[in-house]
Amino acid sequence: MSPVVGDPNGKVTVVEFFDYNCTYCRAAGPMVTELLQGNPDVRFVYKEFPTLAASSRFAAQAALAARRQSPELYTAFHDRLMKAKGRLDEDAVVQIAREAAVDVDRMRADMEDPAINKRIDGNIELARAIGVTGTPTFIIGDAMLVGVKPLQQMESAIADARPPSAPTLAR
Repeated sequence: MSPVVGDPNGKVTVVEFFDYNCTYCRAAGPMVTELLQGNPDVRFVYKEFPTLAASSRFAAQAALAARRQSPELYTAFHDRLMKAKGRLDEDAVVQIAREAAVDVDRMRADMEDPAINKRIDGNIELARAIGVTGTPTFIIGDAMLVGVKPLQQMESAIADARPPSAPTLAR
């Protein structure tokens, strides 16, 4: 199962395909935070899509391995990776993991589990199957938004995807 933030039972699901080395993904981070704060009924799903560099895959593996320690560690680590400056290499990823209080020895051991690579490969296959070609890409209902979009455009797509309220009975 992919990492989820926001309301795990949200009325609307937003899926983001991202790469930790993508400067546009990093630029979208504050908008994602604001989006979640303003839409408490949104379930936000992260899909690691490491296509920019070999170090992107290492970062994705490390993040998914950190998630095995706790969802909160994943979120803290993910947020720090997304706020990093410059290209993330292995040393930078490990240092950021330490700063996020991830047990690095356990993380490295968990990164060896074939299930981690299977998850990442599954994300890549899914992205290709639905036509995702770049990062960030957001899937909201039937909408596919590629690149950094204004908050209003994201909120509009969420409103369009939100199920209609149940009718009330007139008395």
